[in-house]
Amino acid sequence: MKIWSVIFAGIVGATSLLIVGILVNSDETTHENKIRVAYFPNITHAVPIIGMEKGTFANQIGNNTVIEPILFDAGPQVIESIFAGSIDIAYVGPGPAINGFLKSEDHNVKILSGAASGGVSFIVHPNSEIDSVADFGGKRIAAPQIGNTQDISLRNYLSENGLKPAEKGGSVVVLNIPNPDIYTLFAKGDIDAAWVPEPTATILVQQLDGKRLFNEEELWPDNKFASVLLIAREEYVKQNPEVINKWLEAHKQTVDWINSNPEQTRIIFIQFMKKETGKSLSDKLIDESLSNLEITSDPVVSSIHTFAKRADSLGYLGRHGYSLDGIFFDINSNSQSQEVLVNDKT
Repeated sequence: MKIWSVIFAGIVGATSLLIVGILVNSDETTHENKIRVAYFPNITHAVPIIGMEKGTFANQIGNNTVIEPILFDAGPQVIESIFAGSIDIAYVGPGPAINGFLKSEDHNVKILSGAASGGVSFIVHPNSEIDSVADFGGKRIAAPQIGNTQDISLRNYLSENGLKPAEKGGSVVVLNIPNPDIYTLFAKGDIDAAWVPEPTATILVQQLDGKRLFNEEELWPDNKFASVLLIAREEYVKQNPEVINKWLEAHKQTVDWINSNPEQTRIIFIQFMKKETGKSLSDKLIDESLSNLEITSDPVVSSIHTFAKRADSLGYLGRHGYSLDGIFFDINSNSQSQEVLVNDKT
């Protein structure tokens, strides 16, 4: 437990310092010939991690553009940095991507590609006495930051099964806390379950004897849903179409390479985590995490529409309805695609 706590502390400390520096200094630097990319130190973000570590993005982009990687640990933080103009492209879940699009000025946060499907599980504590959703009443269940993708999925699952969170008069206590705190509270037995992405889900299973009650993909048509997307500021895309085209090509190359080289992917990811935190993860842990995840460029469009409906039903998208018209950017025609979802609210 101590080892993983140190790893999490290192990640959170490093990302917090980076985020503060970004927000404070965003107006003081020039961004010509630079692409600033945000992603998380999670195995679900294997595409940016592997692509950066292997040099695939750098080789494709060329020497004329500097790549500035910036680590975060929550999607809403990334969206705030995009709004501040300190991030150009980012890998985030559909929840923050949708929120960013709807709340950005002129809807200038766009989806460029998918990056991962699945890789999220519901893990129960060994002493929780949870065997099915029928046992959720009175339990304390955690998910990362409110409004993030796992939070939306958890709260929707409760609603579909006739349950409500305590703050809505129900019997289930939903705790929105960072993954490091989820690990700590799970270890202490202070929470009964958690809806979390990889590798946190497998860490709770392998290190803390958690039980994987189900993978979220089991709840979706064809066992597919977007868990990580590549998004960008539309202004940057339009001003740098060649850079973005090269990035997307490297993105696709990395997806193909990961799917053809799982063992090398594991080695690179472990080296990345050791470099960033000073600690190593086991081969077994990363292999199991990868087995619960599909690396893909497919944004699974239907799942993005579904996430938007769910977020709206939870009150996360405001009171006046919403439209996803223009959320997908077609770089090939330098114009928005015609993927549309209009809420049936009037």
